[in-house]
Amino acid sequence: MASIRLENLSKVYNGSTTKVVAGINLEVKDKEFMVLVGASGCGKSTTLRMIAGLEEISEGKIWIGDRLVNDVPAKDRDIAMVFQNYALYPHMTVFENMAFGLKLRHYPRVEIEKRVHEAAEILNIRQYLDRKPRQLSGGEHQRVALGRAIVRKPKVFLFDEPLSNLDAKMRVTMRAEIHKLRLRLQTTFIYVTHDQTEAMTMGDRIVVMKDGVIQQCAEPMTIYDRPANKFAASFIGTPPINLFKGAIVRRDKKLYFDEGKFRVKLIDEMAVAMTSYAGKEVVFGIRCEDIYDKLFVPEASVDNTVHVICEMVELLGSDVYLHLNTGKNTCVARVGAHNRPEVNRDMDVVFDMRKVHFFDPETETTII
Repeated sequence: MASIRLENLSKVYNGSTTKVVAGINLEVKDKEFMVLVGASGCGKSTTLRMIAGLEEISEGKIWIGDRLVNDVPAKDRDIAMVFQNYALYPHMTVFENMAFGLKLRHYPRVEIEKRVHEAAEILNIRQYLDRKPRQLSGGEHQRVALGRAIVRKPKVFLFDEPLSNLDAKMRVTMRAEIHKLRLRLQTTFIYVTHDQTEAMTMGDRIVVMKDGVIQQCAEPMTIYDRPANKFAASFIGTPPINLFKGAIVRRDKKLYFDEGKFRVKLIDEMAVAMTSYAGKEVVFGIRCEDIYDKLFVPEASVDNTVHVICEMVELLGSDVYLHLNTGKNTCVARVGAHNRPEVNRDMDVVFDMRKVHFFDPETETTII
């Protein structure tokens, strides 16, 4: 097994001055499941391909364990990669696809058969070993691609959006299967995805990337509860965090956030940290689950009550999403299935001011 260390890693394509990956530093611990997440074009797949040796490094160093691998060919890095396109050979059986890499490395046939059958047992695909890829479903293609990587017994597994071609139900199933596989194999995983749900449910830590730069690297709930900046806060979470532009104002020796159409009071602990922003513009963030219908919070203070219009009610089984309009901005509240206010009617909602976030409008970093 092995850790991975990236030192000032950068990538610039020929003829361009833009850094696709801009000097990132990252350490992936031995046996850790690290997820790189971000929008398309943020540099996450390029980073993975540089680790794999499939993409040339412009600047920086890559260490796998104690070995500097900048000039080591991909085949000698002792890694296995699973791509978005599973790249199975259509003329080969499942067994032959899984065994192909071992044959190229001249493993004895007995050892090849042993490894293939062990991997097939782990992935529950023994019954498919004699089939061709065209006879398999999307989820079975994925398992074969995983099996082809497992038989190598590499130090590191690299996954490049492996579930993006599957339907929603199969993605949920395969997320669980990959998680179980990780626990069983006890090796290092780096997983690239644009799906923040995959990142939250699978990763020991998450790296949030934007424009080739790491925005935050932390455990999933740390990023969710204590985002480093506005981008990390808005990218992690479904629906995205509600953001309002406004100002911190002082009234009767108390600090309030004033959006223009509503005003809410800061709790004492936050007010201390926000004192220097009195009279200044800020960005206010609150997640959908921290907005409540006042009908179900009758003891709520007027200081954190906001008058809105309910523009749409989205029913999602156990949850209901209320799309609200403050008169200046829109936001979303997630409430229980019993709560279904009438559309285009006024209502009062309560903001849980213990769980809000404030961001600097210029740097976009988190104030508190």
